[in-house]
Amino acid sequence: MSLWIWLLGALAAIAALAWIGLWAARRLSGNAPRYRDMSYGVAFGYALALAAVAAGVWLWMKPGAVYFRWAVMGFAVCAVAAFLFRLAGRHLGPERLKRQFRKMPLTAAFGILVILIYAFVAIFAAWIAPHGQEAVLGAANVVPGGDPAMGGDPAFPLGTDRIGRDILSRLIYGAQNTVGLAFATTLLAFFLGGSLGLLAAVVGGWLDQVLSRGVDVLMAIPSLIFALLLLTIASVWADGARGLLTFYMVLIIAVIDSTRVFRLARSVGIGIVVMDYVEAAKLRGEGMGHLVFREILPNAMAPLLAEFGLRFCFVFLTIASLSFLGVGIQPPLADWGTMVRDLAQFIKFAAFAPMVALAPLLPALAIAILTVGVNFVVDWMLHRASGLKS
Repeated sequence: MSLWIWLLGALAAIAALAWIGLWAARRLSGNAPRYRDMSYGVAFGYALALAAVAAGVWLWMKPGAVYFRWAVMGFAVCAVAAFLFRLAGRHLGPERLKRQFRKMPLTAAFGILVILIYAFVAIFAAWIAPHGQEAVLGAANVVPGGDPAMGGDPAFPLGTDRIGRDILSRLIYGAQNTVGLAFATTLLAFFLGGSLGLLAAVVGGWLDQVLSRGVDVLMAIPSLIFALLLLTIASVWADGARGLLTFYMVLIIAVIDSTRVFRLARSVGIGIVVMDYVEAAKLRGEGMGHLVFREILPNAMAPLLAEFGLRFCFVFLTIASLSFLGVGIQPPLADWGTMVRDLAQFIKFAAFAPMVALAPLLPALAIAILTVGVNFVVDWMLHRASGLKS
């Protein structure tokens, strides 16, 4: 109850600050138009932002707020890196690419930089990682930080897990496994859902009804529960073959996610198939392949590409969730979801050794950064496709 009273008191104080600030600004500026026309809601937003900055400074000064200081410094590093990347893109490369970087917001530059870094790490994981993802190095539960006084080892800057595998190496290989499988799964989902959705839009009739009602049935079942049920059955079919179980996981998630792609592709296709140029192609006697790949697909590419980014995020998070629950990517393959579960015991040291508790937070942070970066790029693509001007 005291927490709610404290929150209500803080909101009342911010509301009073907004009213007093707006009144003072109008009086001191001689009722300038900028402040005269300012609504109370805008003034409340400024007061709320000021209160958030003050709270951030107060929290920064507290001795125990180590993670908050690291988060602020990480945010600053990401902002500077995105700014430098966008600045380099505006002055390097072909002119067409320079124009895109000049129009690009800082969030999109950050997203593209994140995607490029993750792709580089995933492709060259075998050369970047200091050890193999399956290598058991003998020293188990070495804490992160490399401080021998705390139980660390300079040879393992991020420590080792409970059976002695290097966390840094498995974090690097996790990009290859988690991101690579998510990308392959999303491609398969788009091939299935996109082709069937456009086919339903072009053909229509009974085929459209059969496919649409089947998709409705699949979408009525919660996707994570459905995936868990099917993976439980698939684990029996795999009979201990980990590679086969991973293949079943990719296939199951792709089929479940293809239903969302089908709905979008069908909706966009129905809007395009009635256009004059499609009707003209039909009158010319063009076949189904020409209508889909030459007339409809190029005009549906913008929303489908944006949906691809969103689907990739959902598939990526689904695979990480399934791995966290123990039915996703199987060991000894490194996976960020599995790493969060296996390293959770280090959280208990957060109170007196913040660096030690970073072990399970790093794979979770890797998942979060990629998800945010891809969403930034998708937002920018949707803004460009809409034709709106900044």
